[in-house]
Amino acid sequence: MIGVVLKGHDYKYEVSELIKLFTSDFRFIDVRDCMMVIENSIFYHGDRLFSKTVYCENYQEILSNVDYRDLSGLDERERKKTIKETIKRSMFKILEQKFESNVPWGILTGIRPVKIVHALLDEGKDEEYIKIKLGEDYYIKDDKIELALNIAKRERQFIYPIDENKVSLYVGIPFCPTRCYYCSFPANPVDKFGGKKPLYVEKLLQEAKGVAELLRDNNKEIETLYIGGGTPTTLSPEEMDTLIKGLFKEFDLSNIKEFTVEAGRPDTINREILEVLKKHGVSRISINPQTMNDETLQKVGRKHSVNDIIECFQLARELGFDNINMDIILGLVDENLAMVENTLKEIEKLSPESLTVHTLAVKRTSKLKENIDNYELTQFDEMTKMIDLSMKYAKKMGLNPYYMYRQKHMLGNLENIGYAKEGYECIYNIQIMEERQSNIALGAGSITKFVYADENRIERVENVKNLEQYIDRVDEMINRKYKEVQKNVK
Repeated sequence: MIGVVLKGHDYKYEVSELIKLFTSDFRFIDVRDCMMVIENSIFYHGDRLFSKTVYCENYQEILSNVDYRDLSGLDERERKKTIKETIKRSMFKILEQKFESNVPWGILTGIRPVKIVHALLDEGKDEEYIKIKLGEDYYIKDDKIELALNIAKRERQFIYPIDENKVSLYVGIPFCPTRCYYCSFPANPVDKFGGKKPLYVEKLLQEAKGVAELLRDNNKEIETLYIGGGTPTTLSPEEMDTLIKGLFKEFDLSNIKEFTVEAGRPDTINREILEVLKKHGVSRISINPQTMNDETLQKVGRKHSVNDIIECFQLARELGFDNINMDIILGLVDENLAMVENTLKEIEKLSPESLTVHTLAVKRTSKLKENIDNYELTQFDEMTKMIDLSMKYAKKMGLNPYYMYRQKHMLGNLENIGYAKEGYECIYNIQIMEERQSNIALGAGSITKFVYADENRIERVENVKNLEQYIDRVDEMINRKYKEVQKNVK
């Protein structure tokens, strides 16, 4: 157990998130009363901030490091951000030496590292400056810097110029056949809650009607439509038909550039549901295997086989779907590098237009987290080999990295990467990650983000997660969005 002492500040959250990259065996204390102690203190000399970190064993200082930054000319928000980063920098070097760890994203604990690159490009900084900045200020490793920079450059053609009158629309379907062991999303098992699907669709369209009026009154145009979940294709063909017809009735979707539906799990995909999607002009679907190993599918709670995945993919091709994404997860229970390579080889044969490679994250509300002691998690070195292998296969398939995000408690503090063939990049994914466009979200558990680009500000408006509460309180969900818009009317 390591005791952590903070002097001159109380940024416990930021410090704990940094330390968790190296160890979870620590606690905050007031004085050096442990055999092992990390102490961080800050002090000022004029406008200069100094952050000193020392590591002690048996009350003797073993390691020390100082970082400093000039705070002059910074506003309150920038000042606070700089203080936090300075503290983390001075601590990072000590933690890195103490634990002899490879932490590829340096001091970054946030989920959107590419946003930093975009901000620097917006300031007119050149690539060489950005590479130096990311290395010296954040301690990011060279390969991750290169990855973030390349993704940012690819994304900018879809983000800029920023048009505040354009929004993306998300529709959430919180039903699943079964709950996968790693999942923390709103996902109500169909065998228990399936009888509520028709009423849920009715209430979704009620929310759509209210929100559509709000968008019309504020001259907002929908650029992309994304139906996600859960598993949207747990809806029957008739329910899906009703939903999409209703969305097109309520919203002006005549100018959308992209219409995605997560077909997701093969045990919910059939000819009838795909024909409904095709009829309504869905331009992009996801068929998500997560793995192409039958034994793993059973272990993670999937009730389908690899052959089911292949048959669903081929059926979608037969019906004319020419933009198919597939998701996989690296680090699943008992999977080794050879099994990951088998997954990638099978996907290579199918040749999807895009592939999203996730690193397993241990999420708070997942079965994995509840039963964590029953699993042996993939170690860092093996995890990096899996990521490197997925990059190699993506390149071989002609897929370029086009968006990226990270999640808390990911194995190895690594990343999720979306790859796509040229011209098949998902605009919705890019916008939702880089937060340059407002995202209007409908359904239980969905979160609307109002982006005020000129103020560098984002306001979140959440819908209730509970299915029954959403059905009973849909008018309140509409009013929450109205209140946020009215609050910001100039």
